[in-house]
Amino acid sequence: MKARYQYRFYPTIQQQVSLAQLFGCVRVVWNDALAFCKESEKLPGYNKLAARLTQTKRLETREWLREVSSVPLQQSLRQLDTAYKNFFESRNGKRKGSKVGSPKFKKKVSRQSATFANTAFKVSDGEVYLAKIGNLKPVWSRELPSHPSSVTVIKDCAGRYFLSFVVEVVPNQVEAKNQSIGIDLGIKTFAVMSNGFKATSPDYSKQNRKVRKLQKKLARQQKDSKRRNKTRLQIAKLHNRIVETRKDFLHKLSTKTVNDNQVIVLEDLNVSGMVKNRRLARAISLQGWREFRNLCEAKSEKSGRTFQTIDRWQPTSQVCCDCGFRWGKIDLSVRFVVCLSCGIEQDRDENAAKNIEMVGIGHCHDLKRTQRDCRTSSLAGLDEVSRITVASAQ
Repeated sequence: MKARYQYRFYPTIQQQVSLAQLFGCVRVVWNDALAFCKESEKLPGYNKLAARLTQTKRLETREWLREVSSVPLQQSLRQLDTAYKNFFESRNGKRKGSKVGSPKFKKKVSRQSATFANTAFKVSDGEVYLAKIGNLKPVWSRELPSHPSSVTVIKDCAGRYFLSFVVEVVPNQVEAKNQSIGIDLGIKTFAVMSNGFKATSPDYSKQNRKVRKLQKKLARQQKDSKRRNKTRLQIAKLHNRIVETRKDFLHKLSTKTVNDNQVIVLEDLNVSGMVKNRRLARAISLQGWREFRNLCEAKSEKSGRTFQTIDRWQPTSQVCCDCGFRWGKIDLSVRFVVCLSCGIEQDRDENAAKNIEMVGIGHCHDLKRTQRDCRTSSLAGLDEVSRITVASAQ
């Protein structure tokens, strides 16, 4: 199984100049090849694009492409060919997951990257040698499990430099403590699990206030000015802080969840449809529900766990997890429910998490008999609110 190991490094001034030249060449090769693909009636393959690159280097207007290593330029063409293949497979329904858009032109102010194949770099004595760049000294936060097959040099929008290695890893099998668990995702409480554990997401309000303030300042500044560029970097650093805080939280929670449970069950939420609500779009986007699902799915495959998702139309919040009585839809402000059938007080989120677990492990059909015997309603009536609800303050 392949994995990525990323390390930060601090290049010298001369290396920064060389990397800037490399990023510019990779960007120009990508944009020229993409423009050529858009003008062509039939999509050219990698071989045709590589032959065209060789001819382009002989031109006086592009002779500076020979000053950098040819490997990242060729890798850029391979990535463009792969991007087009993913786009067509996604459009034809051959590719699983969300729809993939067509390749876009690269910008100078966005994230920059260049990929070196195995023949153009070397790792030895704690340093990484890149062709026509020199020796780089990354901060080794952990050891590489095996020799990398490729390395990508990255410069993000905030001006930080990273080395990303692709290595082969051996899955680590850990014995699970619990058989299964159901997880209900939310906004105020990120995850409520069927065993009663609640995970609260980090507070991003302070960073959001700073971002809004700087974005208003950015809108009043003159374009292409030094002060505007300085403000843009400040906004990028704040966004990176938010992203890294969320990523650290999601990685720790997903790792703990996968290590402790054999079967992980999540609800298939329509996140793309939920963010269309302008009142909740920012709060939902900050949670990272889809990223958490992808992490749990990938780590489950790596650790030999079973990952499942249930249908989004399952009434997990409308059914009592103890007796199966269906009380119908209840307003979101109601956080506790007293079941009319069994009289047990249920926490709304914990009840949904337990129902998600039961549906995921195949016990949902056992509840249909109870649902038919008990009185059900699509929505709680005004005369029943006092009987089935308990104030959230309690």
